[in-house]
Amino acid sequence: MDIFERIRNDRGPLGQHARESHGYFTFPKLEGDISNRMTFRGKDVLVWSVNNYLGLANNPEVRKVDADAAAEWGMGYPMGARMMSGQTSQHEALEEQLADFMQKEDAFLLNYGYQGCQSAIEALVSRHDVIVYDSESHACMVDGVRLHQGKRFVFQHNDMDSFVKQLDRAKVLCERTGGGILVVTEGVFGMAGDQGKLKEICSYKEEYGFRLFVDDAHGFGTIGEQGRGAGDAQGVQDQIDVYFGTFAKAMASIGAFVAGEEDVIEFLRYNMRSQTFAKALPMPIVIGAMKRLDMIRTQPEHKERLWSVARALQSGFKENGFNIGVTNSCVTPVFLAGGLGEATNLTLDLRENYGIFCSIVVYPVVPKDTIMLRLIPTATHTLEDVAYTVETFTKVKAKLFAGEYKSERIASWA
Repeated sequence: MDIFERIRNDRGPLGQHARESHGYFTFPKLEGDISNRMTFRGKDVLVWSVNNYLGLANNPEVRKVDADAAAEWGMGYPMGARMMSGQTSQHEALEEQLADFMQKEDAFLLNYGYQGCQSAIEALVSRHDVIVYDSESHACMVDGVRLHQGKRFVFQHNDMDSFVKQLDRAKVLCERTGGGILVVTEGVFGMAGDQGKLKEICSYKEEYGFRLFVDDAHGFGTIGEQGRGAGDAQGVQDQIDVYFGTFAKAMASIGAFVAGEEDVIEFLRYNMRSQTFAKALPMPIVIGAMKRLDMIRTQPEHKERLWSVARALQSGFKENGFNIGVTNSCVTPVFLAGGLGEATNLTLDLRENYGIFCSIVVYPVVPKDTIMLRLIPTATHTLEDVAYTVETFTKVKAKLFAGEYKSERIASWA
């Protein structure tokens, strides 16, 4: 069969709905300053859908540093990959600051989070090694696992019995191949908001001799002392062998880093293909990241405001009978029962009639006949925003239960 003919006949589980959903339910355009209120299709909406946890995206101090750095350096410098022609003292300075903050020996600055996480996992293992990973790991981690040329075993999400079962399988195999075990999980799972069971996982390190890789994209800057992440919050920061953090969430920027023992980070510096063969982060982003990191360390009020909003939002939902799962982070999911048609009608109502914009998550990301509305609180939200949102969700839940959103088709929004 012709490749393009196959593509036309099978557009994938999400792509099959592209014609009906594009521009509204998928690929929506939020415009204006990044904050609690933005513009969607010409209307002012209360936004719970951007990863601006600490409210730094339009912070005046941050914007000034970004602008000054862009004026001084432009977006082109440095040109080339770090190994060839893209190394600067500022890149090195940021790495030193990140390593110090994360209480690790060294850190390596990465140009993008997704590619960086994927590439780090692939670089750490040989074909003789075995990866054991959580079933709800982010796509970048799963893609890194897929690149592995050896065996990989998946354990049920945060299930320690399943985890040990897969460790046993990995240990038997490694005894035969002479390889080692890399455990891969998240600090905070970005969909449901629950933290990975890092403390429990680390309790098996001595028995099984594995190394631990943690993607803490949603934990970095938001939990733990000074925002040091999930490992710090659970008291096992020193037992995380390779810590991955991104600038795309709490820092509201671009880029990422890995931190760990000096010799391991040096190995990654010379063996991560996504960095060896790709352009270094532009200087304004590096300088901007240093400013953001300094604010995380020295201005705790941003994190305190974030948690004030997050606690109020989650408490409000619970008190009004909503199922928000087992989140123990700022990520706030709301689970409802319904199909795709109901999910899109409900979302349309929220956006058009109540002025609330949040992310809609449906199958195959969540089980069939489940609607997940994911809310990301930030330091820019107010307690008034929270009260209005909880009140509105109570109304739309009543409509959903009354069958007002019932439909076999995606809601028409055009």
